[in-house]
Amino acid sequence: MNKQRIDFLGIPVDAFTMKETINRIDLAIQTNQHISHVVINAGKVVSMQKDHQLYESVVSCDVINADGQSIVWAARLLGKHLPERVAGSDLMPELVKLAAAKKYKCFFLGAKEEVVRKVVNRYRKEYGDEIIAGYRNGYFSEDQSQEVAQQIANSGAQLLFVAITSPKKENFLHGQREILKNVNFTMGVGGTFDVLAGLTKRAPLWMQRAGLEWFYRLIQEPRRMWKRYLIGNAKFLWLVIRNRHIQRTNS
Repeated sequence: MNKQRIDFLGIPVDAFTMKETINRIDLAIQTNQHISHVVINAGKVVSMQKDHQLYESVVSCDVINADGQSIVWAARLLGKHLPERVAGSDLMPELVKLAAAKKYKCFFLGAKEEVVRKVVNRYRKEYGDEIIAGYRNGYFSEDQSQEVAQQIANSGAQLLFVAITSPKKENFLHGQREILKNVNFTMGVGGTFDVLAGLTKRAPLWMQRAGLEWFYRLIQEPRRMWKRYLIGNAKFLWLVIRNRHIQRTNS
């Protein structure tokens, strides 16, 4: 395993800062390598305990970042070090900025048609047409996955951002990795397109730093999010406490 990786509840996680992550991705594009990227949060860690397909899709990635502050804190409780969270919603805008500076091309996949179009138009206004390799909404069947992947591969994109819910985005990127191998960087970005399009708001910075971003989202969408966050967070806490107890017992 990479020396900069830690083992977190059986999941490899890269102990990278935001800057180190961006530099690693930039190097891959410059040297024409392929990097698959994923982030993990409390909910995904819980899902991975039983969803073996999701587990395989995540652990096979070249770069695995801690998206949630809860991962950073829990890792420290278990005696492992992660320097900071590298949230996908923060990483994507930084990579688009990098693409504009280095003349890389991006493909945007996911969300509703009007949402992804707003994201693309926003970046066109900020950085020009040159960074846009193409875009497509996220509404397609599993039978269409190869066709969609081929569209992306043919676009000449060096960076691919996929704004589809978990585990569909992870499994799509893993399942179509051969078709997408000429795209230097692939990344799932969850609901980031909705934020960029102005449909949802991110938590204030102090809430992000306090690990309360999940609570802000819960307040915004209580009916849709209560089960994911309240039950999911409780399961995550139990996993961490149980693992900590096992560590103490074996020490």
